[in-house]
Amino acid sequence: MVSLVLTSSDILRALFLALSVVWLLSDLAFAKHAGITRHYKFDIKMQSVTRLCQTKNIVTVNGQFPGPRIIAREGDRLLIKVVNHVKYNVTIHWHGIRQIRSGWADGPAYVTQCPIQTGQSYVYNFTLTGQRGTLFWHAHISWLRATLYGPIVILPKKHASYPFPHPYKEVPIVFGEWWKADTETIINQAMATGGAPNISDAFTVNGLPGPSHNCSAKDTFKLKVKAGKTYLLRLVNAALNDELFFRVANHTLTVVEADAVYVKPFKTDIVLITPGQTTNVLLRAKSKTPRAKFAMSARPYATGPATFDNTTTIGILEYEKSASASKSNHKNSPLLKAKLPQFNDSSYAMKFQRKFRSLATAKFPAKVPKNVDRRFFFTVGLGILPCSKNQTCQGPNNTRPAAAVNNVSFVQPNIALLQAHFFNKSKGVYTTNFPTNPPFKFNYTGTPPKNIMLSSGTKVVALAFNTSVELVMQDTSILGAESHPLHLHGFNFFVLGQGVGNFDPKKDPAKFNLVDPAERNTIGVPAGGWVAIRFLADNPGVWFMHCHLEVHTSWGLKMAWVVNDGKGRKQKLPPPPADLPKC
Repeated sequence: MVSLVLTSSDILRALFLALSVVWLLSDLAFAKHAGITRHYKFDIKMQSVTRLCQTKNIVTVNGQFPGPRIIAREGDRLLIKVVNHVKYNVTIHWHGIRQIRSGWADGPAYVTQCPIQTGQSYVYNFTLTGQRGTLFWHAHISWLRATLYGPIVILPKKHASYPFPHPYKEVPIVFGEWWKADTETIINQAMATGGAPNISDAFTVNGLPGPSHNCSAKDTFKLKVKAGKTYLLRLVNAALNDELFFRVANHTLTVVEADAVYVKPFKTDIVLITPGQTTNVLLRAKSKTPRAKFAMSARPYATGPATFDNTTTIGILEYEKSASASKSNHKNSPLLKAKLPQFNDSSYAMKFQRKFRSLATAKFPAKVPKNVDRRFFFTVGLGILPCSKNQTCQGPNNTRPAAAVNNVSFVQPNIALLQAHFFNKSKGVYTTNFPTNPPFKFNYTGTPPKNIMLSSGTKVVALAFNTSVELVMQDTSILGAESHPLHLHGFNFFVLGQGVGNFDPKKDPAKFNLVDPAERNTIGVPAGGWVAIRFLADNPGVWFMHCHLEVHTSWGLKMAWVVNDGKGRKQKLPPPPADLPKC
């Protein structure tokens, strides 16, 4: 009989061997999944910030304005813990992320979740599937997204390349909107009086207004470039209420991606970008260092009858000087201005939007639904609603301005629609009788009808899993024709066609592009015109659709799609996480 005595070094060797096997197995599992888990912590806190000669307290993430950049790769999982240290209820929306079977992490208040209350936290848990490019995150409750926003950079999987020349550097350019006054006070007062909210005082580039504003010469975003190099500018419009024209003086841009989908590259001097849209452009610096600086300017494209912030924000593009160039030359170099279109140049807007085309290659196909299961025709626009009890409103006969889809101005529920749907408790929360067509026909872009009173309610469209949807959105001229950037949560859609005037169901579908239409999550419904889109409802949950002009969302230009579970295990929405906030 042999007695076995193990020394401490034997035990350590055995432990090491066992751990190596565990590591090897976990590495194999990891390689199979290919993505990694990235952790972020968002502390929502007040921060004192000075802009336009004035200091005010604003709501921020981690004290940063704009908020922190999220960087991940396609296939990665994100765990973002949001802790609320402010007096306001808060939610965060990961704008444009598909959220496949992770609707609990989508973020719109009272749609997919109750808000995170003061002193509470919530972990947003989702995986980046089949997307690469630029998106952004922002608050999705009241007007808190005025200061709560930041870029999301989704890089391709490791060893995957861009389908365009690799840039020397990548730079996020995030446009915002700045008010001197407190934005929560502004919208609360507007809703109480039934008037339009006050317009902003400035637009910003990466949080800075630039030299066209008082006290703002130092508050200017500067981009230093090297002659001959190519830069990828990741453009994000995080402004609340304005579409923007953007131009870099004396430089041409090449558009290569929109809403985290690659597009057929096209050259342009001017980019139009609506709130909620993202656009990646290549900027090729001049081959020799010029003796000038170049304005990077943005100002509104505005179509409605209302007043708007008609200011211009300017960043500055500067070339790095060669060692031989004297410093005195550099300081005195002139700033060349960027000429932008007229604020209401709708024909430019239409032409620009039509330039976007999917790559439609074997590697990046355009999977346009060829057959349509359900067709919808939605009017989007303004109207009026009677003033609520004990309230005096500024409109005629004690009415207030409101906004609607198919004449229904959406009423926000008191509990989240997704919870009501998941637990079969929709009674008293929402109804599924959202109208497929407008309640009555009229000349949508001509003389408005005499009765412009809207109805209101919490109505949704219910869809079976994998339903292919065709939707035509038609602007109306009630209270003035206006461009509406419509954003759909949970899906990308294909933009089949658009036009001026009223949609003609007999003639217009023949012109639809079913080969390489642009794939987007936000599209401008043209002022006095229409846009047609298609999407496949292959993501179970409740998905918000709304105008990304925050004033119109506040007034009710929003609705929701309920996509029911499919039969397969991977076609069902999992139960909510344990830390889902309560109302």
